Amino acid sequence: LEGPQYTRPADFRGWKVPQILLSGDHAAVARWRRERALQRTLERRPDLLEQAQLTDRDREFLARLVDRQIRGIDHCSRAT
Repeated sequence: LEGPQYTRPADFRGWKVPQILLSGDHAAVARWRRERALQRTLERRPDLLEQAQLTDRDREFLARLVDRQIRGIDHCSRAT
């Protein structure tokens, strides 16, 4: 699944665009978007991850999310 989508302005009714998206660092933005997409897929359709082509980095990120869920740490926020 895709990650969240943002548009201008950077702050709309209290909803802020994550700073990383405004940074201009294209590699960091791509990584952030990939991680949000993986996070959303894990939360909503974990079955899709079983056959997804995941990199080692993707697997490490998902393992951290699962570990946080097991330990009861909320990993979601408005502007991550």
